[in-house]
Amino acid sequence: MRIGIIFGGVSEEHPVSVKSAREIAEHLDADKYEPFWIGVTESGAWRLCDGPDPGWEDGGRPVVLSPDRSARGLLVLGRGEFEVIGLDLVLPVLHGKLGEDGAVQGLLELSGIPYVGCDVQSSALCMDKSLAYVVAGAAGIPTPDFRTVLADEDVDPEPLTYPVFVKPARSGSSFGVSKVTRREELPSAVRTARRYDSKVLIEGAVVGSEVGCAILGDGPDLIAGEVDRISLSHGFFRIHQESAPEIGSENSTVTVPADIPERTRSRVQEVAKAIYRALGCSGLARVDMFLREDGTVVLNEVNTFPGMTSYSRYPRMMAAAGIPLAEVVDRAVASALTGRS
Repeated sequence: MRIGIIFGGVSEEHPVSVKSAREIAEHLDADKYEPFWIGVTESGAWRLCDGPDPGWEDGGRPVVLSPDRSARGLLVLGRGEFEVIGLDLVLPVLHGKLGEDGAVQGLLELSGIPYVGCDVQSSALCMDKSLAYVVAGAAGIPTPDFRTVLADEDVDPEPLTYPVFVKPARSGSSFGVSKVTRREELPSAVRTARRYDSKVLIEGAVVGSEVGCAILGDGPDLIAGEVDRISLSHGFFRIHQESAPEIGSENSTVTVPADIPERTRSRVQEVAKAIYRALGCSGLARVDMFLREDGTVVLNEVNTFPGMTSYSRYPRMMAAAGIPLAEVVDRAVASALTGRS
């Protein structure tokens, strides 16, 4: 199978995407797939390269994905001419803006090439936390109390109950997130969030444990990985911004399987599936939640293409459920080929 693997990208999560692609490269079955590696530089240039190895940005050939269904694949650009490379499927190993928000999914829909992961609508919906909360809440799923602040809007810090979390509404991996414990800190936190998005979310703190669940598949036949739980010594979970996440976190420990009762674990998995379905997800996603002491499960966010690095939560949760990364890729590919064309 000729599979195009897009990685890198122009979002703040570019380095994480490259690490995810390297991990997938190590586990890709060469007997099943012929990979074509498409690296997107931080400036937005697309390169057909040998893989996500160091230095890929400096080599390779200029390439674009054809939106013309009569040239279903890659157009490799040369001097006054181009070469067409047909593709059977695309695996977009992209995180954050222009990767998980429906942008590249829209290009893939135009191309007519099947692709792994959520479609345009669910990608855009999950990327915008405020919209995801509205839809999930309408489906009866508990969400944090929140309000949105638009680009030209001032916010009065007086009525808020602290602590609150201030976040870019459409960003990932805790970039631009601040925990605000006093009203005097709010204006600075809003300015920090606006560095990543003009739309800002102010979210009431949820008292409870942070838990997550990896979901794989479509429709009624969803597979849930083992639940994990994040323990924090201080601050909040932001491992992708740390200096050496491969050797451990500065403030967090992730336990998988989560050290919670079996009945509670099953409850978290069922709520994760309900969230996945309510938001229209397909292929795979990681659902992050809060677990309150009374057993209530509250939506935190959904990552429509979660990290696949050696230290990422999604592959660890699936591996704990007996599904290694190579099999995750196989199942996600099969799902894409049967679910969309």
